[in-house]
Amino acid sequence: MLLLLVGIQCANHKASEMTETPTRGNIRIIADESFVPIVEAEIATFTTLYKYAHIAPVYLAEKDLITAFLKDSIKVVVTSWEPTEQQKALLLNTQTIVRTTAVAYDAIALVLNKENKDSLLTYQNVNDLFTGKLTDWKEINATSKLGKIVAVFDNDKSANIRYFREQFSLGAQLPPNFYSMKSNPEVIDYVTKNKSAIGLVSINWIGNKQDSTSRSFSDKIKIAAISSKVLDAGSYFLPVQGSIYDKTYPFTRKVNLVSRESFRGLGSGFISWFAAEQGQRIVLKSGLVPATMPIRLIQIKK
Repeated sequence: MLLLLVGIQCANHKASEMTETPTRGNIRIIADESFVPIVEAEIATFTTLYKYAHIAPVYLAEKDLITAFLKDSIKVVVTSWEPTEQQKALLLNTQTIVRTTAVAYDAIALVLNKENKDSLLTYQNVNDLFTGKLTDWKEINATSKLGKIVAVFDNDKSANIRYFREQFSLGAQLPPNFYSMKSNPEVIDYVTKNKSAIGLVSINWIGNKQDSTSRSFSDKIKIAAISSKVLDAGSYFLPVQGSIYDKTYPFTRKVNLVSRESFRGLGSGFISWFAAEQGQRIVLKSGLVPATMPIRLIQIKK
């Protein structure tokens, strides 16, 4: 009886492989909540072109996403995380090969209340904020009346806060003036209502000027310009495509599609399409920087 059950399971697995192709089938993927807008746009276009392709996205914080991927409950994830060599080796022991495809470059914006006049921050200012040395707006501008700085981010398990923990070699405990929300939109909403707040938001939520939702968010807040980590502190850069591409804006990261799919199914087809011309044009339109298309920078002099 046991052999019969095993035989049935193998047959069912092979049947699913036969019915699923790179452009048809039903799959579920998990994406980091930071990348909801770009993932929604890519899936909408892909499934319009391929009417027999059905991709259901689930949005999670990064730590939960990684756990789901490593436990084999999902085959494709959209994330700024890259599996470590140790994680790859452990999966290889279970005959699982992990493939990582970079599809875009994103940035984490520091967003401010519209009434905050101090929208130029040095890289050192941001470092001091995360290490607890900078706690009041007067330490940036002696004439400021905003008082104590309240820093907000999307989630304790998020890629946004993990990025800055690594950037500034932080411990587990953040300064007492840091507070977690539940999402990037909640961070924007909090900053909109609190003059002394500074929020961490993926530029993916506010960088697409042609999207009504993105535009409604960006209209509510002010984006801080940050000095480069390596250039003169007198130069400040916004998280726009040009400064993300050449990394003069200091807080940039990759957007990856990580797969453990064992055959060339719909997940592989979606990844290939995302990294090809049509998918990359959507990346460009979204305000992010394509990772696989040639980029041409144009300087406009006023």
